[in-house]
Amino acid sequence: MATLVISDLHLGSRLGRDVLRRPEALEALLDALDGVERLVLLGDVVELLEGRPREAMDVAEPVLRALGARLGSAAEVIVVPGNHDAGFVRPWARGRDGSLGVETPIPLDATPALSRLTAWLEPARVRVSYPGVWLADRVWATHGHYLDRHLLPEAAYGVARGLLGRLPRDGATPADYEGGPSATRVEALLTRWLPRPLAELMDELAELLRAATMPGSPRRVLGRRLAPFAQRALGAQMRRASIPALARVVHRLGVDADWVVFGHVHRCGPLAGDVLRQWSGPGGVPRIANTGSWVYEPVLLHRVTPPHPYWPGGAIRLAEGGEPEAVGLLDHLDGAALHP
Repeated sequence: MATLVISDLHLGSRLGRDVLRRPEALEALLDALDGVERLVLLGDVVELLEGRPREAMDVAEPVLRALGARLGSAAEVIVVPGNHDAGFVRPWARGRDGSLGVETPIPLDATPALSRLTAWLEPARVRVSYPGVWLADRVWATHGHYLDRHLLPEAAYGVARGLLGRLPRDGATPADYEGGPSATRVEALLTRWLPRPLAELMDELAELLRAATMPGSPRRVLGRRLAPFAQRALGAQMRRASIPALARVVHRLGVDADWVVFGHVHRCGPLAGDVLRQWSGPGGVPRIANTGSWVYEPVLLHRVTPPHPYWPGGAIRLAEGGEPEAVGLLDHLDGAALHP
């Protein structure tokens, strides 16, 4: 089955960096759906964490309707919520008394917001799974936000998150990763309430710290106006923290996979030039791929041109019997089209 996996659309973000509200970006994604039999929306599809659900859903509706219409009734859409759109499923999941598995089917009407979202994707066939979904016998996909619990104490960005609760151990279940306070929520609320210039600065600082945890995050991509901070932040960060943390999640949950596809960190890969051994768990298993994002982050894209690991439009292609392949679907567009 020809599968396309995308995540981190963040539709309706207050700062307007979600590129699918731009006609050129949406048309490019629709064109990429030709021949796709299954589209996986791997979390953070709608920006619900900023506390502006009505505005975010208004932005998301025409985009999701366009996706469903282009796919048609013969194709399938799988929705796997992340941390920024957990509101679609979390109230229902909390009623499960901790019985979530690594691939739990979620009723399309589990929440009113989820019912609206899935209706917009018609006439495509829609199903919802949380916190992950098996795309093939040995390929598991999840948004990846559970990795935040393991980003301590080496990664400064993860210290506050990791100390929020007891770290899950071997034999953990998804319930062990759910609930509790969230530094991500604090970031989102600050983005909502701060004056726009300060909100933009907070968002950029968060992106810098997230970027610093990923393999091969080059200092040269960071904007000059934050360069002094970037130097200190990158020096304090473990440049390879997120993938080991994700591998730890996979191990704790007992997921037996050759490949794990995730989103969350907005860094598409592995791409040409990446060190492949950095994109795997201990001993090379599982191999790991990231979808990238559909968000234009100026601080990470200052004076760069695609292809680039943080350029919006990242995706994972998976052919029947094949291996996940990272691709950039918006590499033909420049920054003016994506971030006017």
